[in-house]
Order: sequence, then C-alpha cells, then structure tokens
Amino acid sequence: MTLLEFKKTVLGLIEELNPNSELLTDDPDIAAKINSVINLVMFEMARMKKIPKYVELEVTKGDLITFEAIEKECGYEVYQVGTIGGVAYSPKADGTVFKVLESGTAEINCYVFPEQITEKTKDKAYEFELTPDVLGVMVYGVAGDLLKSDVSAEYGRVYSERYESKKQMLDPRYQMTTVYIEGGIDI
Repeated sequence: MTLLEFKKTVLGLIEELNPNSELLTDDPDIAAKINSVINLVMFEMARMKKIPKYVELEVTKGDLITFEAIEKECGYEVYQVGTIGGVAYSPKADGTVFKVLESGTAEINCYVFPEQITEKTKDKAYEFELTPDVLGVMVYGVAGDLLKSDVSAEYGRVYSERYESKKQMLDPRYQMTTVYIEGGIDI
C-alpha cells in the first residue's frame, strides 16, 4: 500500500477526504500533521509486528559486529538482532555488540524500523513495509490521533479505543510452525 492510498483510507474513515484537493483534505490542521502522525503510529506498530531483514557479513575473528555495521549492510535502522549464525560469537553490551570468535560469513536475522515518513515524503512513491493486517490496525490509530483534539464529537476517543482493541488481536507472527510426527509418539 502506498502512503497516498493509506491517507485516502484514513481521511475517508474520518470523513475528511476531499479527492479534489492536492492535500486530500480541506482541514489545514489535519493536512499539517497527518504525515507525522502516520510515522509515529507506524513505528509503534513496527515494534509489535517486527519487520525482519536478513544480512550476511564477512567477518574476521576478533571483529565486533555492531548495529551500525548491520545497518550499513542492509540500509535500515536496526533495533534488535534475532540470531547470528555461520560463525561463533559472543554477545556484549547487552546484546547490542557481538564479538566474532571465528572468521567466516555471519548470517544475521535482525529487525528493522521502516523508512521514516516526513513532510517531504512522496505520497505515491512511498510503499509501506508493514503487512496488510498491521496497516488495517494502523488506520484506527492514525484516525484517533488526528481527531483527539476534536472534543465536540469524541470521535478521536472512539477510534483510539478501536485501535487499542485491534492491537490486542494482532498476531505478531509471520507464519505458524507446524510439526508432523510420523507414526505417532509413546507417552
């Protein structure tokens, strides 16, 4: 989904969509804050249903693998390393630095933040990296934040409550593991 499609969904939900406007809305307050609100909610959701990346790094015994080294290789801001395979290593600094104990190829599974959305982000060019189920929840979070100062109708509260409820139902997994035991087991 592009940023443009997402904005149309949110603005349609809160009945502020004007497809004839360059800003998609006639409300200047909403137009001014929509990108920053989307970015904030997106980063919150990216921590719930993580965006996995895989990186391979050629390493030498004694090297320190830092988040910065992984970020340089994959082009994203890393916030958690899931696993490192292919070489022996020792985690340091509470799992934010890894000392390589043998030379080889480090196979790194990590979790990254999505590309930030700013005021300069192009609506048609930006593609969300979050899954459709996350974007479906995110719509309500953005709607709630955009309307939270609208005290007359309390729509912000309604959408925020819906967002919190839908977040609780979100499955953080990308797939479910299935195990098949041929021939059964004896207990």
